[in-house]
Amino acid sequence: MIITRSPLRISIGGGGTDLPSYYERHGGFVIAAAIDRHVYVTVMRPFAPGVYLKYSDLEHVENVDDVRHPIIREALRMQHLRTPQIEITTLADIPSGTGLGSSGSFTTALIKALHAHRRRLLQPGDVARLACEIEIERLQEPVGKQDQYIAAYGGITAFDFHPDGSVSARPLAISMETMFDLEENVLLFFTGFSRSAGSILKDQQVRSLDLDPEMIDNLHFVKELGIRSERLLEAGRCPEFGELMHEHWEHKKRRSKGMSNPRIDEWYELGRQNGAVGGKLVGAGGGGFLMFYADDRKKLRQAMRQAGLEEVRFRFDFEGTKILLA
Repeated sequence: MIITRSPLRISIGGGGTDLPSYYERHGGFVIAAAIDRHVYVTVMRPFAPGVYLKYSDLEHVENVDDVRHPIIREALRMQHLRTPQIEITTLADIPSGTGLGSSGSFTTALIKALHAHRRRLLQPGDVARLACEIEIERLQEPVGKQDQYIAAYGGITAFDFHPDGSVSARPLAISMETMFDLEENVLLFFTGFSRSAGSILKDQQVRSLDLDPEMIDNLHFVKELGIRSERLLEAGRCPEFGELMHEHWEHKKRRSKGMSNPRIDEWYELGRQNGAVGGKLVGAGGGGFLMFYADDRKKLRQAMRQAGLEEVRFRFDFEGTKILLA
């Protein structure tokens, strides 16, 4: 049996510039951080032939092409199994549709597990590249690359997405004091809304490909905010980074009408009035988690708790996609 684990993530800055529709013309830049909430995948060889899958559904088919789960089907096709005899099970600490990059985390964990099952070693960059091939190229999902890359690498990492499709990764050069500051003062609260990011990202993709000036200018600005976030964090100026998060959120909302809703706006303003310097929705928008940088954690937690939002506490994950058992 093989068991792999891949971290979920929060986006620190530059989100949206990792979509091919943008970076293939302008180059993208994103800072993301892996957190200690994970997706797990187990792979084993059952006694009977066939493909056995256990996720939010159950599947038992004889041929790979008959698998309904699109990511698992494409990952198995990549393995070129002549006579499939495999069982795959997946679990997650936090459900999908919450803006923490669960699809990318699942895909990287699955790829790592399938290759380990066949005694093949993959480096983080290879894991992320294959995950992007499945989601973006084979399945034509309108998603970016940050989720797959931060899941594979882990840590608090800056990524440059080059026009030729290559990706450069480097750990953010922050002090331990800054890292602890972020772990203590960046708070996540679940809005109760789960959503598919597809429609929002599809709109961004179409408008970027059509060279919509408003969308392109917005993404240019968001990329610059990501670069400014890097400078502030590497200088240890965390409260100013919190203020920049607010600026980021204001521009992010202009990208799509589905980015927020009146209830989310109400909770966000409640947070700003009760100890939050700034914040934003994590992920493509429309639901999931509100992320705040707080200068008064106790006051913010109390306000969000009274509003009915559940906090998910976290620490950063510096291991990335890894094999737990082989």
